[in-house]
Amino acid sequence: MLLKRVLTALVLAIVGVPAVLAGGDIFLLLIALILTLAAWEYIHLFRKAQFQPSQILVIGGTLLLFWSRTRASAYESAALTGLILLAMAVHLLAYERGRNKAASDFAVTLGGILYIGWLGSYLVLLRDLPYGVWWFFLALPIVWLADSGAYFIGKQFGRHKLSPRLSPKKTWEGYFGGIFVGTLGGILLAALWRHFGGLPLSLAGGAWMGGILSVLTTLGDLGESMLKRQAGVKDSGKIFPGHGGALDRIDTWLWAAAIGYYLVLYLF
Repeated sequence: MLLKRVLTALVLAIVGVPAVLAGGDIFLLLIALILTLAAWEYIHLFRKAQFQPSQILVIGGTLLLFWSRTRASAYESAALTGLILLAMAVHLLAYERGRNKAASDFAVTLGGILYIGWLGSYLVLLRDLPYGVWWFFLALPIVWLADSGAYFIGKQFGRHKLSPRLSPKKTWEGYFGGIFVGTLGGILLAALWRHFGGLPLSLAGGAWMGGILSVLTTLGDLGESMLKRQAGVKDSGKIFPGHGGALDRIDTWLWAAAIGYYLVLYLF
């Protein structure tokens, strides 16, 4: 399983790193594709849990919100307002036609649009900041390092379960180990990108970025586990061998990009 995860990660890096470096429409289209896959998986997770979110609205709304936030910010509020109203209209019609859980379906539809479309847009917004490529290669690798540190330290020393219901294999020892590795990674990456890319970030700033992201992005992983537990499945999909689906892959990315964006904007 570990070998499969590593090989898949290498393939993703071969595709993803050039797209991040290129930026612009190439990067935008790659993220849009990933979010589309994640939205499709989200729909099918909830259908297994006996909900009926609107497939057209979740996928189309995710892409509309993503586009409006990244390339047409003047229409961002209008897009969100229209999607809320349209989602309500679609599901009240479903109720009238006999769907008794239409109100819950409305909440699930809107939740998917916001969680994947709104948060997903921060992957591009972070990349579009000044020095954006370096901020991107700081925030997301911190999360990967923290995840890896939590996995290996938890496997070796884990004794106390972090979240028995959501993720029984996660431990407090692994969690704190991940924070240590992520914080150290933030320092090292800050030093590297400051030297090679001129990133205006001190080593202390790298430590803060690493620590904050390592502490908080675990909630993204646990949050997606909550969705999967309710649906009764292990993975959101099977598109990435060893990693599951697109939603499995981006669960912490969404948190890292959004939190990282505001850390850069207001702290650094």
